[in-house]
Amino acid sequence: MDRHYLARLLSPESIVVFAGRADDPEGQTAQAAVLHEALRAQRFSGTLQFLDIHTSGTLEELSQARADLAIIALPPKDIAAALEVAGRIACRSVLLISSRVDAELAADLKKIARRENMHLLGPNCLGFQRPHLQLNASVAGPLARTGSLALVSQSGALTASMLDWASKNAVGFSSVVSLGRHTSVDIGQVLDFLAHDAQTQSIIVYVEGIGSARHFMSALRSAANAKPVVVLKAGRKPAGNEAAQTHSGASVGSDEVFDAALRRAGAVRVRSFVELFSAAKCLASRYRPVGRRLAIITNGGGPGVLAADWINEIGLQLGRLSTASVAALAPLLPPSASLLDLIDLSEEATPAHYQAAIEAAGKDAQVDGVLAIYSPKARTNACAAARALVDAKLSLSKPLLSCWMGDASVGEARGILHEAAVPSFRTPEAAVGAFGNIAAFYLNQQLLRQIPAPLSALTTPDIEGARLVIESVLAERRTVLTEMESKTLLSSFHIPITKTLLARSANEAVMIAAQLGFPVALKIDSPDISHKSDVEGVALNVMNGAGARDTYRDLVERVTRLLPDARINGVTVQKMARARRGREIHIGLVTDDPFGPVIVFGAGGTMIELIGDRAMELPPLNQFLAHHLIGRSRVAETLGEWRGAGSVDMGALEQVLLRVSEMVCELPELREMDINPVIVDASGAVAVDARIAIDPAPQATIGRASNYHHLSILPYPARYERTWPMRGGGAYTVRALHPDDAQMLQDLVQHLSPQSRYFRFVSWFSELPPTMLSRFALIDYDLEMALVAVFKERNAAADGTIAETERIVGVSRYITNPDRSSAEFSLLVADDFNGKGIGSRLMESIIDAAREKGLTELDGLVLTGNAGMLRLMKKLGFSVKRFAEDPDFRLVTLAL
Repeated sequence: MDRHYLARLLSPESIVVFAGRADDPEGQTAQAAVLHEALRAQRFSGTLQFLDIHTSGTLEELSQARADLAIIALPPKDIAAALEVAGRIACRSVLLISSRVDAELAADLKKIARRENMHLLGPNCLGFQRPHLQLNASVAGPLARTGSLALVSQSGALTASMLDWASKNAVGFSSVVSLGRHTSVDIGQVLDFLAHDAQTQSIIVYVEGIGSARHFMSALRSAANAKPVVVLKAGRKPAGNEAAQTHSGASVGSDEVFDAALRRAGAVRVRSFVELFSAAKCLASRYRPVGRRLAIITNGGGPGVLAADWINEIGLQLGRLSTASVAALAPLLPPSASLLDLIDLSEEATPAHYQAAIEAAGKDAQVDGVLAIYSPKARTNACAAARALVDAKLSLSKPLLSCWMGDASVGEARGILHEAAVPSFRTPEAAVGAFGNIAAFYLNQQLLRQIPAPLSALTTPDIEGARLVIESVLAERRTVLTEMESKTLLSSFHIPITKTLLARSANEAVMIAAQLGFPVALKIDSPDISHKSDVEGVALNVMNGAGARDTYRDLVERVTRLLPDARINGVTVQKMARARRGREIHIGLVTDDPFGPVIVFGAGGTMIELIGDRAMELPPLNQFLAHHLIGRSRVAETLGEWRGAGSVDMGALEQVLLRVSEMVCELPELREMDINPVIVDASGAVAVDARIAIDPAPQATIGRASNYHHLSILPYPARYERTWPMRGGGAYTVRALHPDDAQMLQDLVQHLSPQSRYFRFVSWFSELPPTMLSRFALIDYDLEMALVAVFKERNAAADGTIAETERIVGVSRYITNPDRSSAEFSLLVADDFNGKGIGSRLMESIIDAAREKGLTELDGLVLTGNAGMLRLMKKLGFSVKRFAEDPDFRLVTLAL
């Protein structure tokens, strides 16, 4: 059951093909003719059989044609029949290579596939390639060379172009998968398979559309946690939400949200087909950059300066050699060489000079990657210099990129670099950009590992009070809250606001202003006006009672004239925020399709659309994410000491963001929010104005696990944490697994007895492989759950002090099956904690979590010799049966 559910599709051992008769080319579709040729061009490592649905024969005869995968390349009128036959002969996966299959027929084919319990890739796709299996189940061109790079594409044309490019650039693939319109197996499922695929070390993805953001993010996070993933997305749109009712909604386009989602998923975004090729070159070389400092080695000043300029342009850092490295390298270079910033070898550079410089940069801790630039010079040999790079790469643990400039005289040298898998580029800018795209993987991995709880450690908000406000607004069939209502919501979540009172007459405005103290601000209060400044509905710095009276009358008269149908509740009065040299900040919320709510941060004031300063992050946030969100905005440059003003209270600003994140998590009705301005200075932050729009549509929830269905990334499920007494004395805590638990998981496995390790993993390894550890530690709480038992140990340090450390002593886990109604479970307990009741408690807890999720069945495989586990399963009510596929196992099942 450890085998991935798409293994029979993408790693089949036996294939049956429905593509017409080979001796009747006239009766074949264009795709079938190409497929016949593609499949026969090399010898598939498994068994391959061709069938004709029109041939005579009985079902008994067909049953002898059992196969893991059925490939169908037939006219649309024959596809359904072939799919039925595939089901009859027990195929559990189908590849449908076709074109011009409309949505109606595709829906019918999906129904047949679901009925027959088959995974269906297609229709309208080019198929897939698995070079290490010698399998070209595609019409995308000749079989690619074997490599560690996987390509997943929603465009057939791009797939074919990428393969053609790769054949000329010595790039090999582990997998190439083309996904067409209306496909049943989607991009998220393929990514999930590649995350587990031992042949795949890195992934490039071309995306045109996303069905389920939650499933896409789940699979992308899983894949990017284990392997570098680079994504190119079509359909970039600057347009915002035309129906926006706040500034936030009007200023954010879907492409910016996609950027934020990819960062949080740990993937790297490229903007063009050219950049995708560049990233593919680096990924195919299996480079794993761990920083942003790129050293430039060149034999010409001009190209080196161009590279350095582009390093600054895209936010990288120029890698400079340390003083010790310079002292060691200088005697090995020509006298005219310069090592101040660039490593300029001068025009006298020889291959030996290149090799010495690369080795020096490779050993220097101040350098994260190396770019070698070669310009054709008199009495120099481009090929010899290229071979020097190839030799230097053998002992280099850092990314090495090359730029052999020119054309006619360096073509052969580029071929040498290609064959040695040294990424080669024609321009310095392209090479630097490629390093920048891959280096972004390092930062995004930090964002990926941030999985905050829905509520921070701050004071608990009044969630019920906030919901009462929302319910009252919806009861009046309104979708936009007034300023008073919006600020009430902010106050419920302890966001500091300016005190605001509603005056319903000019005399009330005078009295309220006098009590608050002058100067005050007056604002029109109407549920029908989204932006008060558009109708001159705001008056600032009113200095006395007469001014308050006259301003009230002017505001009401002006708005009544401009918008005669608008409902006017009155005028709000608030004391002017006395923030000395305060900065105006905008914090907002926009709801994206399909990614859901997104938090927006940037410069505030009345010109936010013109300023266009916005950084975005998907909720939930923690302090790390809030800090990085602020840092990505342009206004961040003004938050330190700036033009005579002191630094602002960054902690207070981060707390406002954390509070907004709590609102977004706990109030799924929120659709847009505009807190503008938030004035922040050295003494704190205060929200001066707010506008919130909500969604009247009912939100269906099933159980507590569904409270966050509106989020693309589920928050950390802190609700599972409970402390239990341990049999024999002491106590332990059961809680959900966190990514930071990876090392404790590894320690648990390393200290198991060989027998316990084999019972759990059916393997004799002594520790979890890195990819498996990564996969176990970072999970999507929507599709799986892992609960750990944590025991706190007290040990005496060398100096006699007592130190308390945590240790994971048990893990229970379920992983949802593709049917989304059942799940596979596992259990592991440390040998020295057996017999203390921990295994029973972990199983009962994971069963409760599965029921809460709405699953109907838990099942698992237990080795026949694992008598203790089988006893526990029977005690917990599991049924125990023989496993038909392997007599060494028992299948245990519990109906929930």
